[in-house]
Amino acid sequence: MIERTLVIIKPDGVLRGLIGTIISRFEKCGLKIVGMKMAYPDEKLAGNHYVADEEWLVGVGTKQKAAYEKKGVKIDKSERDLGLQVREYLIEYLTMSPVIALCIQGHNAIAHVRKIVGTTSPQDANPGTIRGDFSFDTYQLADKSKRPIQNLIHASGNKKDADRETKIWFTDKEIHDWQRIDEALMYRKGK
Repeated sequence: MIERTLVIIKPDGVLRGLIGTIISRFEKCGLKIVGMKMAYPDEKLAGNHYVADEEWLVGVGTKQKAAYEKKGVKIDKSERDLGLQVREYLIEYLTMSPVIALCIQGHNAIAHVRKIVGTTSPQDANPGTIRGDFSFDTYQLADKSKRPIQNLIHASGNKKDADRETKIWFTDKEIHDWQRIDEALMYRKGK
């Protein structure tokens, strides 16, 4: 199934000069970039991206709480309060420098991109993933510094998020339909 997904190379990826390295990971595996731009997000754009609905807030807080518990750290805040704190940090972080927004297309693109990116926590990301190879941040250091985890990249988590997030970052005119040379081989019909 051909899908589109959103990827954002976050400020730490831009400021560390990893744009080309990160993009090449997606291109080398056969995914196609159908939209790409550098943007300097303001609070409104970042706030639209990190939406403040209950489901998102509780989901982010639950994920963070589980990561802490896995490491034996007890957190007293509610999942929602953790989500609000994370959202505030993420908005501040996303607005600190330019980012690169990518709309990536391919067969099972959402899952494939997530696999290439690696787990949210760089400490737990496998070698060979973007986060596993190029980031070493931890939740503990991020909390101590009162900031979000710096993990280089955002990748939409599912189809619903990919559709919503792509529309925030790209207009229809900014997404381009074109064919990679290897698509004829990948998507050819058998005899």
